[in-house]
Amino acid sequence: MHINMGLPTLFPHGRETEFSWYRKIDEGPWDGLTTYERVLYPDSWAVIPQLAAAAAVTERVRLWTDIVALPMRNPVLFAKDLATVDVLSGGRLTLGVGIGAWDEDYLAVGSPLERKRQRMDQAVATMRAVWAQDPPVEGHHPVGPAPVQADGIPLVAGVVGPKALARAAQWAHGVSDPAHSLHFNVEALATQRERVVEAWQAAGRTDRPHFSAPVWFALGPDPEKQLREHVIDFWDQDAVAAGPESSYVTAPDAGTLNCGAAGLLAAVNGAREAGLDELRLIPTTADPDEIDRAREVLGI
Repeated sequence: MHINMGLPTLFPHGRETEFSWYRKIDEGPWDGLTTYERVLYPDSWAVIPQLAAAAAVTERVRLWTDIVALPMRNPVLFAKDLATVDVLSGGRLTLGVGIGAWDEDYLAVGSPLERKRQRMDQAVATMRAVWAQDPPVEGHHPVGPAPVQADGIPLVAGVVGPKALARAAQWAHGVSDPAHSLHFNVEALATQRERVVEAWQAAGRTDRPHFSAPVWFALGPDPEKQLREHVIDFWDQDAVAAGPESSYVTAPDAGTLNCGAAGLLAAVNGAREAGLDELRLIPTTADPDEIDRAREVLGI
């Protein structure tokens, strides 16, 4: 199982802190680094510039997104941006895509809320054609550059339900399950892993689907407070207002969160037991020392 370290995308910080995270993650033993997306959030960074900077500073780790809302973008321009990042990174980019959990982000950029899932399917087809160098306008040049990765940039779908899994099986490299990022449920993840395999088989695919998940963690002086305060700030109003159909998780309750050394170890061991191919660790601080604390806890 690969273990990726997230970036402090959602916290106030500057250039030196950001670059320190890139370098520390690239030193190892992490297999990749991950960024996240919010439009309407005070300190969140933009995905493409952050990926481009990470591509320039790092040499080894794979670059991930977890998860970008594809239907609110122009797919041709986004495909061009991503291909550029893939070239800058030497072919190290994986894109996590979904419909997102926040309608207000769509409204902020002037994107309609209707038919998000259908628009995501259409956007994937358009991006794949761009990466294959099929001209989007007949009789004109293709959109460059072409990605370094011969089959285009791998797409991992952030989906959960059976209908969404069936759609993803038509075009995705695999699935990222966002439903257990706070309260890690090994049995539920193992069951979902089987559902993903079944969806691929039902679609007539013979390849083994990638299966991964994110998990929030905190290792500071008061890890429970660190995790709870950040997650409440990030999720509370949005998760309650959006409801179960559009929310990936709900605001934290009094239950056990994935905080402290024991919580991180339980999540990593549980991910292995559930058959995950890759686990993404989401930090709840911008302090680069959190990377060292995670290494020490995991003994890697």
